[in-house]
Amino acid sequence: MRTRAGPEPVAATPTAPAAVPTLRLSVDASAVPVQPTGAGRYVIELVRALNALPGVDLTLFCRRGDGDRWRRGEATVVERAPVHRPVRLAWEQVELPRLLGDLPIDVHHCPHYTMPERARVPRVVTVHDMTFFDHPEWHERPKVLYFRRAIRAATTKADALITPSERAAERIADALDLRAPLHVVPHGVDHRRFTPPGASAADDDAVLARLGIERPYVAFVGTLEPRKDVPTLVRAFDRLAGGHPGLGLVLAGGDGWGTAAVDEAIAGSAHPERIRRVGYLPEAEKPALLRRADTVSYPSQEEGFGLPVLEALACGAPLVTTEGSAMAAMAGGSALLAAAGNVDSLAQALEASLAGGPEVAERRRLGIEVAGRYTWAAAAARHLEVFRTVV
Repeated sequence: MRTRAGPEPVAATPTAPAAVPTLRLSVDASAVPVQPTGAGRYVIELVRALNALPGVDLTLFCRRGDGDRWRRGEATVVERAPVHRPVRLAWEQVELPRLLGDLPIDVHHCPHYTMPERARVPRVVTVHDMTFFDHPEWHERPKVLYFRRAIRAATTKADALITPSERAAERIADALDLRAPLHVVPHGVDHRRFTPPGASAADDDAVLARLGIERPYVAFVGTLEPRKDVPTLVRAFDRLAGGHPGLGLVLAGGDGWGTAAVDEAIAGSAHPERIRRVGYLPEAEKPALLRRADTVSYPSQEEGFGLPVLEALACGAPLVTTEGSAMAAMAGGSALLAAAGNVDSLAQALEASLAGGPEVAERRRLGIEVAGRYTWAAAAARHLEVFRTVV
């Protein structure tokens, strides 16, 4: 059975009727790393927004020693998960079901593919994408084997599933034995932080100066891993750099696995001195990089949603991303598109974006409008609706 909790985002949070009873909700935040990206940011922002909703009694499970960043609002924080992944995954199956049975919990949210299979409380699982099945070469083999099994278990044993895009929902429904209701609930964006250019220009320039970044530049934000296809971006940059003296390429993001291909692409570039890797950027510095970029490129070959694309649009940045992807669908005509893995196509799209003019200006205006439709408050409200359906 497949249902959707409304694929089109809304800007306002519905007001819960006074008669609706309090939902005792637990969320497993134990997989969120110290330097969160994509799925980690989803959990952080969702928890923050759930904390602000009426009618939610929230309990958070996190790793030992990681409790401070989760203690906000009235949430109860349980620091019991082991730090190391293999032991933590075993803890999820052995100890977490017992904890859920001992605590007054109505529904448990598993926001990262896996679930405590023996737990007796209703469980809602977020499946972000199907790349473990469609493109196992993008992941380390042990993760592929584990998460394939975990996702299959979720689609048959969970009480409901959540995924962030129609594209991901279609792949889940097509590829797996889907027995739980499947709800499409898009992510949001923090509109207090990710804002269009304006009065913050001086502060933004100060951030760039601290990072050693000079304009003009093309920016990429994301973990450096195979699916992001950064080597194609480096080669596309090489194609147009000769016609744009002084143009740089800024790669912002921590090293994932398989970064050797990125290193090799940079080493083989005709302009390696104009390519700057700045590492993982804290959330406070990311908007400055996006706002001041001459173009933002997110050439990822596949994502469940593509949060950096939404953040770039909210900052009013000219955007180039991948055609036929969840990012292209979400951008809604505000982005220039390139064929996945195609150096010539990406170079042409970057050239068109850097040229500016009325068309690019209109795309930037449209991008701000599109991003305005997505909020974490709306995402949390829709999650809450799904949680209530399984109680």
